[in-house]
Amino acid sequence: MAARIAEDYRSRDVVVLDLTNITPIVDYFVVATGTSGRQMSAVADEISRVFKEVGDQRLGIEGYDNNSSWTLIDFGDVVVHLQDTDARALYDLDHLWADAPRVDWQSATTPPDSPPDSPPTDDKPSDPA
Repeated sequence: MAARIAEDYRSRDVVVLDLTNITPIVDYFVVATGTSGRQMSAVADEISRVFKEVGDQRLGIEGYDNNSSWTLIDFGDVVVHLQDTDARALYDLDHLWADAPRVDWQSATTPPDSPPDSPPTDDKPSDPA
């Protein structure tokens, strides 16, 4: 869900890392490159809103209010990292957690042209996930 929102809000290089067998602290990292501070704030706002709507309370957020190059949103089992291009290259979370399998989130979520609550049509297969 967070990865889809990040992509819908024009983040680049969106990756979901499955950390379930690597650390007991978190299950998934969602890592995305933002194009500006304003865009990263919009992504953080929308992710927080949607997660709250479905009952997942945000446990914390860092880097949101200070025009940071990295915004971290903690939902407990899922931690979202929104980074600008320089921070993404510098901290290289993809490489740091290279042992974590990448989740194919694009095939596991609702297509962007189909609202999540819309009933399936004859020409679109329903999403089992």
